[in-house]
Formats: sequence, structure tokens, C-alpha cells
Amino acid sequence: MTVVGTTPPPRLPVRDKAAGRHRAGGEVSPMLTRLAAERATGVLERERGTLYLTEGRVAHAESPLAPGLDVLLLTHGTLDAGAWREAVEQADEEHGAARLLLGAGRIGQGALEVCHLGALYDAAYFALAPSSTPGRFRYGTGHPFGALRPVAVDALERETLRRRALLHRLWPDPLPDTAPLLRAEPVAAPGLTARQRAVLARVDGVRTASDIARALGRHAFATLVDVRRLAAAGLLTAQFPPPVPQPPPGLTLPRVNDPDITLLKRLRDALEAL
Repeated sequence: MTVVGTTPPPRLPVRDKAAGRHRAGGEVSPMLTRLAAERATGVLERERGTLYLTEGRVAHAESPLAPGLDVLLLTHGTLDAGAWREAVEQADEEHGAARLLLGAGRIGQGALEVCHLGALYDAAYFALAPSSTPGRFRYGTGHPFGALRPVAVDALERETLRRRALLHRLWPDPLPDTAPLLRAEPVAAPGLTARQRAVLARVDGVRTASDIARALGRHAFATLVDVRRLAAAGLLTAQFPPPVPQPPPGLTLPRVNDPDITLLKRLRDALEAL
């Protein structure tokens, strides 16, 4: 009997678990990486902020958790409020607010670029935080401020990861980043810097770290650094969120391991990875 040789079928691909954790953990945005490769121009809307892209580079960023560029420029008198308002009102797609401010000599280019980059990295830190919803991108929409000095996506992601690691080393509990802050009485109060004293003076049980950053006209991330150091020193604590109300009798909530919930999570991860 003649035995006919057959070629064994190719091995099935094995999913890279590390890469899967990288995507699911939200350390970076796969969508943002793809848009950078495409050299896309438009707006990427995420759960905690918005990134404005120009030819695949991030030209501007905004987040409700970070003070805007206007706050940073106006609080300490770097720019006159009337000049800012006039530039914003007159800005269009051809002449952004940045070009109008520079053209009118309202502010030096170096000062404006430093303030803008600081605000961009600040807001992007929050915008690139792990998200429970997929991002949404709209092509062809710019920001009225204009593209002053766009930042490469890989550089932005590296800085975001560096900031996450720094905060974790200072104090591993992220609750003080977003919750109302309360003063605590330490056993032995350590010496504080002027910046830390200014932050602690505004802790009142109502303000969050972002609120304090706006009140001081400072970057939100720098304020988070001070807040976590103060938490590590035992000088402040975060107010825990109120307990989740119990469902009324007879109402059954879906289980965490419910197949429908699992499917929705998979769909979310797939959309984020597109």
C-alpha cells in the first residue's frame, strides 16, 4: 500500500497575552497610534479628554480635569484677558488664536509655546487614561487655537506612562486624584514646600485636585504630584465616594460574569483597538 504524504496544516495563531493586556489595560490608545500612522487630521474624543491631531501629530489637548491654556496664561498675568478674548473671537481655520496673538505682539513665541506644550501634556495625561468607553474620531476638524508646535504621538505616550509611574511611586492609591480632599492630622508634620503649603491651604473637603489646580493657575499634573506627596505624608486624605444605593426588592442586577456583560466588554475592547 502506498502512503500518500500530506503537509500538516499550519499552526493556529496564538494570541499574545502581553499585547492583549497592553491593549485592554489602556496604557496607550491603539486608535491614536493608528491615526498617527495614517497622518490623520481631526479630533479624537475620549472619556476624559480630547486630542486634536494635525497630520498624525497632537496639536492641542483638552480635559475637564486639567486647567485650560487660558487659565495658565491669564492667572499670573502672562497674557491680558482682553487680548485672549479678542484672539479667540477672531480665530478661524486660516488664522488660529496662536497666530493672531503672535502677530499682534501680545506675547512672545517662546512663552506661548512653553505654556501651550505644558497645557497639552497636562490635558493629554488625563485624556489617555484607561477608559471604559471606546474613543471616537472625527476627521478634518481642527482647534481654533491653531497648530503651534504639534507633538509626536509616541513622545506623548511615553511621557504619559512616565507620569503614571511617578504618581504610583509617590502614593499608589489614585483616589486623591479625583475625589474631594480632606485635611488629616499627622503624627509628626513634615516640612512643606511653598507649593505644597499652597495646595494644602485650599483643601476644604469639597475641592478636588483639579479644582485646586485651577484656583492656583497651575498644571493639574504638578498639583497631583503635590497631592500624592501630601497623602503619603499623612497630611490629607480623599473623601470616599458615597455607597451605591441598593436596588429595590425584586430588581435583579446583571452579574459581573454575565455572558452579555462579557460580550459587551469584548466589543468595547475591539472598538478601541480599531
